[in-house]
Amino acid sequence: MTGTAPAPFTADDYRARMERAARQAAEAGLAGLLVAPGPDLVWLTGYTPTAVTERLTLLVLAAGRDPVLVVPTLEAPDAERAPGARALTLRDWTDGEDPYAVTAALLDTEGLLRGPKGVGGALLGISDNTWALHLLGLQKALPGTSYASLTEALPMLRAVKDAAELDLLAAAGAAADAAFEEIRQVAFAGRRESDVAADLAALLRRFGHSQVDFTIVASGPNGANPHHEVGDRVIERGDMVVLDFGGLKDGYGSDTSRTVHVGEPTDEERRVHDLVREAQEAGFRAVRPGVACQEVDRAARAVIADAGYGEYFIHRTGHGIGVTTHEPPYMIEGEERPLVPGMCFSVEPGVYLPGRFGVRIEDIVTVTGDGGRRLNNTAREMVIVD
Repeated sequence: MTGTAPAPFTADDYRARMERAARQAAEAGLAGLLVAPGPDLVWLTGYTPTAVTERLTLLVLAAGRDPVLVVPTLEAPDAERAPGARALTLRDWTDGEDPYAVTAALLDTEGLLRGPKGVGGALLGISDNTWALHLLGLQKALPGTSYASLTEALPMLRAVKDAAELDLLAAAGAAADAAFEEIRQVAFAGRRESDVAADLAALLRRFGHSQVDFTIVASGPNGANPHHEVGDRVIERGDMVVLDFGGLKDGYGSDTSRTVHVGEPTDEERRVHDLVREAQEAGFRAVRPGVACQEVDRAARAVIADAGYGEYFIHRTGHGIGVTTHEPPYMIEGEERPLVPGMCFSVEPGVYLPGRFGVRIEDIVTVTGDGGRRLNNTAREMVIVD
């Protein structure tokens, strides 16, 4: 694949994200946000430490206050080169200094964390992947404070993508599509699942992925396990093969599934594949602004249930995608949050017949002003491979 490199996000982009996060935190009743290395820190600042260790690195955000990134002194030069560094203040700490006291002082300026009796009591949001070591250190330095994970407190923080993010997600989807168009040309019969998975990983990298997160190749009865671990089973003529693969390209995720057949399928195999394709189409057609996330799940699930296969659709219909391949929102019964233009998520119904075969068809979909747009566009009809 060819094309111009995407324009990098600027310090102003990261400043706007941090301001938005701090504002949403205040609206949710949080005194501030604490963000450790991981996808949230990358999205907010563009900074990824070269190594995540016991030394504390933490972004401190609070409404109406300048963002501060607490970093070990030996890592400060790398942090200063991050694309969002000009939008924040760096506060480095040296070995022997207490980084939790440093963070506490930043948060407790002007009594930000003081409760009605002058003691701690504030609720802080903290990124999900913060080490327990660091959370315990913060609790000791800020007695009485309580903490909520960002997924719990601000589940939609990264969910609505801007135009630049949508372009990156579309490019990642196109790269995954290109990988599928290539893999369908290779020989399947007589090769191990792990061989085809290695081909898929190499193709994703060839088409621009810097990170391959998964390459599921589930043949024959293994296809009945949605998260089958690739093994040494030799793919046979007559097998249905579920392919599910994705990763990160230019920092944004791809994730697509197609189910191919080695040689001619039976009537039942073709019927089940067509059923899943109809369910996937129904889920996609349900996507439009204002519709609850659960309605996408209901639309896809109803098609499969009405055909008598409801007990064999054993997972949610979809998950969000962005700087990670799985994130909110989730297309699942009970999720009443409305769809908003700019949200991106998978629509991936499946049928899994234990001991026999499975079928899954998955596209990434983004919500538009009046419906949805697919970011994967390879054939959804059954593909016959050799």
